[in-house]
Amino acid sequence: MKTFYSRHAGCLVRYHDFPGSGDPLLMVHGLGCASSYEYPRIAIDPAFGGQRVVLLDLPGSGYSERPRDYAYSTGDQARVVMELVEELNPGAFWLYGHSMGGSIAIEAASRADARLQGLAVSEPNFYPGGGESSSVIAAWSEAQFVNEKYQQMLDEESSPWAGSLLSSAPWAVWRSAAALVKGSSVDWYQAFVALNKPKLLIFGELSLPDADFTALAAAGVPTALIPAAGHSLSWENPVALAEALRAFCQQQP
Repeated sequence: MKTFYSRHAGCLVRYHDFPGSGDPLLMVHGLGCASSYEYPRIAIDPAFGGQRVVLLDLPGSGYSERPRDYAYSTGDQARVVMELVEELNPGAFWLYGHSMGGSIAIEAASRADARLQGLAVSEPNFYPGGGESSSVIAAWSEAQFVNEKYQQMLDEESSPWAGSLLSSAPWAVWRSAAALVKGSSVDWYQAFVALNKPKLLIFGELSLPDADFTALAAAGVPTALIPAAGHSLSWENPVALAEALRAFCQQQP
């Protein structure tokens, strides 16, 4: 695992850099998750094709530090993503984000220069209001969540999410959820639609029907369906997700 200091977040940020061929794919995780927990299975899968991949643990998550005086908004985290790009200094790179990480990746893509080859997002937050988990979390006060509800969630969670939630700072989880509910100065949906780069919208087939997936597919935005999977694509069908990302990153920008 490697480390760099984020000037924006004021903390040490850690990431895996799996060696491989081609331009690196930088992967950004969702709420209460960690790329170091969620994506190594994708990185080593033969279906992924041995491409170089960078797995970022955002501030507050996984192995990265957990500053108390940091907002954890999508915009803040997007700045950290771009700090990592500058740290890596690749000639070119691809970007992927899941759920909240999809919104962060969209904002990072809007800040990126010509080195960005393309953006893939899976079931991102396209609008303010939050998703199923974030809206519940943000309905409590930060103090109530940190002091009581976080542990309650851990006690009640039986999915693989429990492991990465355990490695996430409760104040980071709450502030991230609150930021998803509030929204951003960046319109995530419109920014994704307007992005003049190769892009891909990924959904688990069990998450359908979804109005945005249907509308964007009808408008000609490339899409991919992951069979036998819902929102937790990397756990439910890692091989199919690896295949979809490999195909995306092999295209010519």
